[in-house]
Amino acid sequence: MSPFRVVAPLAAAALTLTLAGCGHPATAPVALVSTTAVAAAEPAAPVTSPRLASDPARIGDDLVADELALRDPSTPEDALVAAAHRQQVAYRAIGRHPDWDGIIRPKIPPELLGFYDRNIEARRQLAAMAVPSDTLPAWRIEPPPPADELLGYYREAEAATGVGWNYLAAINFIETRFGSIHGVSTAGAEGPMQFLPSTFAAFGEGGDVRNPRDAIMAAGRYLAANGFATDPDRAIFRYNNASQYVAAVSQYAAAMAADPAAFGDYYRWDVYYFSTAGDILLPIGFAETERIPVQDYLATHPQ
Repeated sequence: MSPFRVVAPLAAAALTLTLAGCGHPATAPVALVSTTAVAAAEPAAPVTSPRLASDPARIGDDLVADELALRDPSTPEDALVAAAHRQQVAYRAIGRHPDWDGIIRPKIPPELLGFYDRNIEARRQLAAMAVPSDTLPAWRIEPPPPADELLGYYREAEAATGVGWNYLAAINFIETRFGSIHGVSTAGAEGPMQFLPSTFAAFGEGGDVRNPRDAIMAAGRYLAANGFATDPDRAIFRYNNASQYVAAVSQYAAAMAADPAAFGDYYRWDVYYFSTAGDILLPIGFAETERIPVQDYLATHPQ
């Protein structure tokens, strides 16, 4: 049994993650996110998921436009957030439709093709793990810690343990969407990196499992102790015993290593939960103390 468990029946069911390759990039991502703008207060108005075009060819065109906007230094923060939200929904939809591949993939410019392929592959790997539920989880959704703060923790853990910052970021992203999801898994795992208490006691060095720095440092120690330096896939498999999980982490890690915009894209993504009614957006401010029927939630929070 893995010493780590994901937050729901599978984190893949929830995250944007849905999220996320190898080696250590020469430089950290730059010009990522305006942390004060992204880590905003709870939304004052109802939040709904972006609507995609009905035609897959148009979805491809719109995705390319959003990818280019996300890489344009002149794009204002509000437009970056909107583009990232559409990007996320597009990848989720394309991931469910391999029959669209021949329509959409030829539209992707060569400079964006690697990022596109990694996101589609990660999405499909996580989707293969997901089991739809007719209830929503007892979670609280909050803004993640500031982006530059998280990057500092990943880099600190990399320096201390040799585990690439991008792998730690990918795991943090998949498990709890960078710490946005607050809740205890069915296996009893806790915190932004989803540790069982016994495992954190062994690798946390007296820290707090819910503290982002302490959890990220512990994850680096755990992966290093399980042979990350010589076999990253094996170490990640020990983190979560699923080959699909290993593949998704590797794809998201590769995306963040190769593309300076990737971390900022993922940081802006929302939390989605895979239900029997489809993807359900759980916005910042969502808070339930027990599982609730999906249809009850949709009656008051139409998507």
